Amino acid sequence: MAIRFVAILLVLFVAHLLPDLVRLRDFSWWRKWLQQLGKPPSAGGALVLAIVAPVLVCALVQWGLRTPWFGLPEFVFAAAVLYYCWGPRDLERDVEAIDAAPDTAQRTVAAQALKVGNDGAQVAFDAEHLVIATFHAGLKRWFGVLFWFALLGPSGALLYRLAQLLAEETRLDDRETAQKFAALLDWAPAHIMALSLALASNFDAVFTSWRDYHRAHPHGYASLDLGYLDAIARASVEADVAAEESHADAHSPLTALDDAMVLVRRVLVVWLTLIALLVIGGFF
Repeated sequence: MAIRFVAILLVLFVAHLLPDLVRLRDFSWWRKWLQQLGKPPSAGGALVLAIVAPVLVCALVQWGLRTPWFGLPEFVFAAAVLYYCWGPRDLERDVEAIDAAPDTAQRTVAAQALKVGNDGAQVAFDAEHLVIATFHAGLKRWFGVLFWFALLGPSGALLYRLAQLLAEETRLDDRETAQKFAALLDWAPAHIMALSLALASNFDAVFTSWRDYHRAHPHGYASLDLGYLDAIARASVEADVAAEESHADAHSPLTALDDAMVLVRRVLVVWLTLIALLVIGGFF
């Protein structure tokens, strides 16, 4: 686990220092592989062949690099796979591009970079939708891959990224199966995000919105419905902006967007602190 933690820190450093390297995150090889499975491929077959096969190869390489050269090959491989599966776009640069746009029309165009999935829905340039888009982008680009990497290593990171890519494929016979599998992989990291946000922001606001959402949508806490993330994101931003001495307006799109990005960074710090404590305590 210590190797994975150092790999995480290295990937965060490289992603921040060299944002242009996002071009290396090219999954065109995987899409070509998916095309070989049939026209259109079934979701079940795609899950088995397009995801399990590459992940199995990654796991075998990961296992084979465990011991030689004091773990250095394992570290390099882990960092490379994590960086490859991170993003793929740079979340902070996308938010900065929205802030830097000169008018509302161009900010709306820039905001589409935060969009998650291929459902055709546009990200509206208002406080509510920008906050939700930022948190969902954080889940898909950072926290989902980080959780599965910390749990399973490079194969976990690749599993998460391929599952998300498959869920976005519009050519599948049964796309719903792929989307449910991707949502299943999002369940644990989304809940840990919620807990981390309660620690990093206003606990009462987060807990109250989380509880009220589940009361209004009685699907059960084990449901794959992640709508509570939208509710706690909005509540935490409103509480955070209200607590600032600047008296900023939480309903201002740019104010809400910037605060949402600040909160996502805080959640990341909570995650890194937790992983560090687990490593120091010898739990992994």
